[in-house]
Amino acid sequence: MSVFGQLREAIGKLNPSEVRAQAEQPLAIRLRAGSEAAYDSLFRMLLPDSLSVERRRRSSASIYLDGEPNRPTHIDVSIVERGEMASPNDFVYTPGREATLIQEILDQRPHLDLTLARTFPAFREEVTRRIVHKVSGENAMFSIATAIPNIAPYLGLVWSPAEFASDTAFLTLNQIRMIFMLGAASDRVAGYSEQKSEVASIITGAFGWRAVARELAGKIPAGGGLIPKAAIAYAGTWVVGASIERLYRIGYGYTRAERKQAYSEAFDRGKEVASNVVKRFRKAG
Repeated sequence: MSVFGQLREAIGKLNPSEVRAQAEQPLAIRLRAGSEAAYDSLFRMLLPDSLSVERRRRSSASIYLDGEPNRPTHIDVSIVERGEMASPNDFVYTPGREATLIQEILDQRPHLDLTLARTFPAFREEVTRRIVHKVSGENAMFSIATAIPNIAPYLGLVWSPAEFASDTAFLTLNQIRMIFMLGAASDRVAGYSEQKSEVASIITGAFGWRAVARELAGKIPAGGGLIPKAAIAYAGTWVVGASIERLYRIGYGYTRAERKQAYSEAFDRGKEVASNVVKRFRKAG
């Protein structure tokens, strides 16, 4: 019951309206190409046939062609076909290399990730992948920070470990934050009531991996359980995020067998993440 009380207190720190505001911020994309064929390719990338009529209308409102008289003064992303005159702030489009273009835009405009994914499905897969990996890494690093307090300032965690009474409260809250972001990136409304089934599954599932992590850490002497404990935090978070991403994308999440396989793969990645963090800290120290 004390853990539930800590969770209630921790959830009070998380306001989904902040995620909604980030996903719904205005967006202006300028396109410049030298041919109708290039413009057609760009429009097919940004406005695929799978879009609903309403989503196509709203997404189209964020696109401006070079030279349009109603173009806004502030442009968030300027995409220019290779061969056309481009400034250092423009992103160069090469037909057939759309994935590279998407990655470059997200690398240089990370604050636009949710609104780009929400508005244009072409960005969604990469944005959701980055969200799941980032939050999984934060949870792994938090598990390390609780065992090595001096490492906390170097990790850049979204919340300070000192704000939480237990690791369960932090990890669970961060997973809930993750599903808000995944929902917003998937063009859904982020919120406790709108995503109540996902929130409930995260809260009820928190105690299982928490018990596993403690048991594993306790059986390995001299702090040897630090890396496995962090890997469990990474893997548990990654499976939750990947399953929910698929739920939002195609309508159903992982089966039990798929969760088991995904957990095994994510656990190995989590060990690498944790080992690298500890190595960097020890080297710096």
